[in-house]
Amino acid sequence: MQLNRETLLKAYRDMVTIRRFEERVQDEFSKGGIPGFVHLYAGQEASAVGVCTHLGPKDHIASTHRGHGHSIAKGCDVTGMMLELFAKQGGLCAGKGGSMHIADLDQGMLGANGIVGGGPPLVVGAALTAKTLRSGNVAVAFTGDGASNQGTTFEAMNLAVVLQLPAIFVFENNGYGEYTGAAYAVGSHDIAGRAAGFGLPAVKVSGDDFFAVHEAAREAVERARDGGGPSAIEVDTCRFYGHHSGDAQLYRGKDEVRKLREERDCLKHFRRRVGEAGLLETHELDAVENDVAALIDQAVAAARAAPSPDAATLLTDVYLSY
Repeated sequence: MQLNRETLLKAYRDMVTIRRFEERVQDEFSKGGIPGFVHLYAGQEASAVGVCTHLGPKDHIASTHRGHGHSIAKGCDVTGMMLELFAKQGGLCAGKGGSMHIADLDQGMLGANGIVGGGPPLVVGAALTAKTLRSGNVAVAFTGDGASNQGTTFEAMNLAVVLQLPAIFVFENNGYGEYTGAAYAVGSHDIAGRAAGFGLPAVKVSGDDFFAVHEAAREAVERARDGGGPSAIEVDTCRFYGHHSGDAQLYRGKDEVRKLREERDCLKHFRRRVGEAGLLETHELDAVENDVAALIDQAVAAARAAPSPDAATLLTDVYLSY
């Protein structure tokens, strides 16, 4: 399906925003400005954007500890996210959730999740709600190769099939579950094939190629909206940073990251594809880069200047009373 210029420009803007956000977070974290741990999404942008391009604010996603990219792709406010990472007032979770707990229910972002495999059961609940209310909405669980081995994920896929829910399970296989290679930890060496064993359509696509992810997601989302039940997508992708910022990455091969950046950068592939096809001009893509750079600068400046949460709010936003 040929995408129009507006859709292509937005997709590139979203991918660039994720990349520059993550690069700046790495820099600010290294300077000591961001507390806690951060797990960066750089390198995987085509996966989040390729899927979320098909979603609206009333569709839901659940994320992982590596959740910044999914949040931006789903429409979360970049400044609010930066404030949250800096643990400042005005953050999406009032500065009290941090990197691994960003959520924005107004945008359908159910939250990043420090529990590996914690997202799929939440998505099944959202998908059951959508089916019960006949809203036409869908729910997407972003997980990694590590979570593909979790019982919570297996149970969620099975229940989604049994109830024929509008749920989509996206497995971002970046080759490592924390520090352990997926080639060792995934017994079948085929996450999509194993998912298919639960009785749902499953495909594997290249995460270097936005268009491949976009097309697979289009089919899955349309199937879900039309009452065709759940699907699974394994995205073969890569991460440019370690499991977390500060990870020495001694488990990775010599020059591995350099080669990934040279050969598997989804932003470079996107620019080449749209340029060769005459769909977008170089100056348009460069303008996006400049706009995003200014946006990230503004977000960081706002985060640095904002006050910390008031001590009196320590126990607010912890429990919800029904």
